[in-house]
Amino acid sequence: MIITRSPLRITLGGGGTDLPSYYREHGGFLIAAAIDKYVYVTVMRPFTPGIYLKYSKLEHVDRTSDVQHPIIREAIKLLDFRTPQVEITTLADIPAGTGLGSSGSFTTALLKALYAHRRRLLHPSELAELACDVEINRLGEPIGKQDQYIAAYGGITCFTFNPDDTVEAQPLGIAMDSLFNLEDNLLLFFTGFSRSASEILQDQKQRSEEREDEIRINLDDIKALGLKSRAALEKGDTATFGELLHEHWEHKRRRSGGMSNPQIDEWYELGRKNGAIGGKLVGAGGGGFLMFYAEDHRRLRAAMQTAGLEEVRFRFDFEGTKVLFG
Repeated sequence: MIITRSPLRITLGGGGTDLPSYYREHGGFLIAAAIDKYVYVTVMRPFTPGIYLKYSKLEHVDRTSDVQHPIIREAIKLLDFRTPQVEITTLADIPAGTGLGSSGSFTTALLKALYAHRRRLLHPSELAELACDVEINRLGEPIGKQDQYIAAYGGITCFTFNPDDTVEAQPLGIAMDSLFNLEDNLLLFFTGFSRSASEILQDQKQRSEEREDEIRINLDDIKALGLKSRAALEKGDTATFGELLHEHWEHKRRRSGGMSNPQIDEWYELGRKNGAIGGKLVGAGGGGFLMFYAEDHRRLRAAMQTAGLEEVRFRFDFEGTKVLFG
């Protein structure tokens, strides 16, 4: 049996510039951080032939082409199981559709497990690119590359997305005291809304085609904010990072009508009035988690608790996608 785990993520700056529709023309940059909330995948060889899948559904099929789960189907095809005899089980600390990059984390965990099952090693860059190939090229999802890359690498990592589709990864050069300060002052609250990132990103893609210049300028500004965020964090100026987080959110809301709703806007303003310097919805928008940067934790937690939002506490993960057993 092989057991792998892959971290979920939060985006600290530059989110959206990892979309091919943008970076292939203008180049992208973002900072992402892996957190200690995980997707787990187990792969084993059962006693009888066939493909046995256990996720939110149960599947038992004889042929790869009959697998209903699209990512699992394409991953098995990628490894060319001629006579499939495999059992795959998946678990997650946090459900899908909450903005923490669970799809990319699942794909990297699955590929890592399948390759380990075949006794084949993968460098994080290879793993991330394979996961992108499955989701973006084979399945045609209108998503970016950050989820797969940060899941594979872990840590707090700066990614540069080049027009030729190559990706450069570099750890954020942050001092340890600033790192601990950042970890302590970032707070996540679940809005109770889950949503499909693909639907929101498809809407953004259509809008960008209709108002190409407006979306490009918006993403240019977000990329610049990502670079400013890196500079602030590497100087240890986490309060300025919090202010930049607020600017990020203002730009992100303008990009698509599906980014927010009146209830989320109300919660966000409540957070700002109760100690949060800045914040934003994590992920494509429309629901999931509100992330705040706040030095006054007690007041913010009390306000969010009164509003009925549940906090999910976390630490950063510096291991990335890894084999736990096998």
